[in-house]
Amino acid sequence: MSEPQGKMPAGKKGGIAAAITLIIGAVFAVEGGYVDHPNDPGGATNHGVTERVARQHGYQGDMRELKRRCAVGGEICAESIYLKDYIERPGFLPLVEIDPVVAEEVIDTAVNMGPARPSRYFQRAVNAVCNTRLDVDGRIGPLTVKAWRDCRRNLGPRACRAMLARLDAQQEAEYDRLVRVNPRLRVFRRGWQNHRIGNVDPARCGRGA
Repeated sequence: MSEPQGKMPAGKKGGIAAAITLIIGAVFAVEGGYVDHPNDPGGATNHGVTERVARQHGYQGDMRELKRRCAVGGEICAESIYLKDYIERPGFLPLVEIDPVVAEEVIDTAVNMGPARPSRYFQRAVNAVCNTRLDVDGRIGPLTVKAWRDCRRNLGPRACRAMLARLDAQQEAEYDRLVRVNPRLRVFRRGWQNHRIGNVDPARCGRGA
């Protein structure tokens, strides 16, 4: 059965604000600034945000000028788009509370390839690491969150390390598939490997964000 997506109660969001800031900062460091490579189907991109996504959020300016962080409330910037599209909407907020290291890997992958695929990767990884039978439907709702929370509590930091390995393996396999389907993407393969696989250090497991 498909599960409904849940949101973290508002009172808990304040407690994870610092972790989210660190996670977003780490993703910014990997993404870099403005690029517009002719082989990239995403087109013009700045701070990991494609022009299409920026326009969906109402940003009308030059993509080269999209800010990383918002200076005033209500401003459209990469950080506000990350928070809405790659953390809140896919249901990743509770993952930050449970284990910010694993959440960083999921969110980083979401910025890189959209949230649908890492959501499924996460559910498959929970099933493998935690011996659960979640439906791999790409919806990170209460059942998925509870399964991961219970598993993380029972297995401790080794659950984090095992999850990172499973998540990286699925992401790497997808990169290989993308290159096979579209050889024009081969130019990006080494960069993906160097900057997106193993970029979240398993030695941090158990030490928080």
